[in-house]
Amino acid sequence: MNDYTAGKAFKEKKALRIMSAGFGLFAERGIEQVTLQEISDECGVGRTTTFRYFPTKTELVVAIGVWKWKEFIELHNSVLPAEEMEKMTGAEYLRFFLDGFLLLYREHKDILRFNYNFNSFLACQKGTPEQKLPYTRMIDVLGVQFHEVYERGQRDGTINADIPETTMFSSIFHIMLAAVTRYAVGLAVIIDSDPEQELVMLADMMLTRFTKGDIGMQPGALPGG
Repeated sequence: MNDYTAGKAFKEKKALRIMSAGFGLFAERGIEQVTLQEISDECGVGRTTTFRYFPTKTELVVAIGVWKWKEFIELHNSVLPAEEMEKMTGAEYLRFFLDGFLLLYREHKDILRFNYNFNSFLACQKGTPEQKLPYTRMIDVLGVQFHEVYERGQRDGTINADIPETTMFSSIFHIMLAAVTRYAVGLAVIIDSDPEQELVMLADMMLTRFTKGDIGMQPGALPGG
């Protein structure tokens, strides 16, 4: 390892320490309530160091959002071997896509809590489009994956062709993310009901609406779903 590579690895490791500390505090207490000084104290670096890596709070928040979503997408995609995913029909691939939201609720509520605070924070900030661009590009990754779902379903006839791709993706992404988030952050009042069963039911309804025929397995039935 040469000096440049070693230096780059050191910087990436320190940036990750800062982001990890920020993510934990933001998910627990909310973004507005946490200062960069508190994050610096949490991860044991000086405030000047934090500002050197992330000159503004907006840049740190966006970097954390990109990091956690990228990490989760890679995790979910690793649940099934690539060769099995290649064999899926469009409808089965859509079921797998929906299962990602159920996995978020089951095992990654901290991401949902962070994302809830993240959206509120960005709505109140005057950050430049350039500062927010990395996060926008990360979300576009989900759009690219869904495009493969839709295209495959159009080829094999298992996806409802009467519904435009953009409408289907927007509906699934916003409705499912909103639902799992409301349960994760405690915005939904639960009376004699199992939140997970309700989320599975919602995913099942969307699956039924957007596909044709019986695909043989309900949402949540895949490994990790």
